[in-house]
Amino acid sequence: MSLHLMDFFEIRNGLVSKEFRAREIVSYFLKRIEDHNDQINAVVTINENALRQADQLDLRLARGERLGPLAGVPFVIKDIFCTEGLRTTACSKMLHNFVPHYTATAVHRLISAGALVLGKSSCDEFAMGSSNETSCFGICRNPWDLSRVPGGSSGGSASAIAAGIALGSLGTDTGGSIRQPAHFCGLVGMKPTYGRVSRFGMIAYASSLDQGGPMTKRVHDSALTLETIAGFDSSDSTTSKQSVPRWSASISSDLRSTKVGILKEFFEDLDPETAETIEIAKKVLQEAGAQFVEVSLPLVKKTIPIYYIVATSEASSNLARYDGIRFGFRAQGADELNIEDFYIRNRTLGFGSEVRRRIMLGTFALSSGYYNAYYEKACRLRRLLQEQFRELFCRCEFVLAPVSPTAAFQIGQKIQDPLEMYQNDLFTTVSNLVGLPAITVPVKLNQYGLPLGVQLIGPHFEEKRLFDGGFAIEEKIQFYKSRPNGF
Repeated sequence: MSLHLMDFFEIRNGLVSKEFRAREIVSYFLKRIEDHNDQINAVVTINENALRQADQLDLRLARGERLGPLAGVPFVIKDIFCTEGLRTTACSKMLHNFVPHYTATAVHRLISAGALVLGKSSCDEFAMGSSNETSCFGICRNPWDLSRVPGGSSGGSASAIAAGIALGSLGTDTGGSIRQPAHFCGLVGMKPTYGRVSRFGMIAYASSLDQGGPMTKRVHDSALTLETIAGFDSSDSTTSKQSVPRWSASISSDLRSTKVGILKEFFEDLDPETAETIEIAKKVLQEAGAQFVEVSLPLVKKTIPIYYIVATSEASSNLARYDGIRFGFRAQGADELNIEDFYIRNRTLGFGSEVRRRIMLGTFALSSGYYNAYYEKACRLRRLLQEQFRELFCRCEFVLAPVSPTAAFQIGQKIQDPLEMYQNDLFTTVSNLVGLPAITVPVKLNQYGLPLGVQLIGPHFEEKRLFDGGFAIEEKIQFYKSRPNGF
């Protein structure tokens, strides 16, 4: 059986029809992790209870109980979601031995729907990065080319699916951390509207930007996962009470009467292969009935500085709790130091260089004398962006955009130059600043055999439009049939 080539519906139907058992599914994918994970380093913690959970699912099936929509589907979970009894580290030395006593709402809903959790996937430390090179467990690699990054911060989640050691994964997106790894690894990555998915149990980076979402090979699978994990949660006051549609049952590639916006500022000085990818997607959408309108939003050019001021300021606040007293790593010999040196020692040794850099940037932006000049001004511009996008969506149903300036880059190529690394978020951060849903869909392989995709950005709570547009591209191109050599 080639279970790693199946989609979610095929897995569930095979389980229900007793073509195979849940235990066989877990055993199959654990063996693939054993065979391939040393090459890519995508999974950092194995769920030792996965087989037991599979046996419980088989027992429910034998009793004739009705199974959930994700029954039997093997998932890996970004190591930023708390999982009861299963180590959760945010890929940081600061939380190297943390085992939560509760499970994040999004993960709990997956498990309740029958999904099987194989383990935790690698990410940039505290989700801060664009390449998955800052994990305390070492560099994660891209299955399409092991010398290249899988993207970040949810790189392990993307790499695991591309390598076929899981069929689905949960990631988090603060400035593009679901969409960019999906782009680099040839997957569908969905960042839902802010508030669609509960952040309860998700280790915070920037609370007003963070949003959990699915990564899959197929658009239908993404829709099914999102409708499973979305919805109001009393444990998270920022979740919306908007109803959650059954997107997976209503996806259509018919885009007649659909107007697609082409944001002028996103198409200046594009890499030739990225521009060609956009043109392919435009042609497919046009054949599906879409019409195109050019739209302009000059302020979008300022999103990188706005984003990094807001994100690092919130990170500085959120990560203040990790001091070695209440939470986190305590350095050897720290107890003998005075209180100031105690904090310095624990946080210097517990956090990696990129996390320390962002904490310092955020602390500076929030400090007396600079708050008004930086953070307050960034918040005003953020609000202006929201108003401009509201006006923009009066002219189109969704926006077609690039995902990243290039395909996956070489490991080590940008890690020493933070400003160059931050430019990878050029096309993705605006969705987080405004709270908009956005989806990445793969389109082609470039001349080096690396995936390239496009991004669709929609109005608040209009994920349906994005699934339809993504499905139109997927149905025509069928990129999901491609896979990396050796996997």
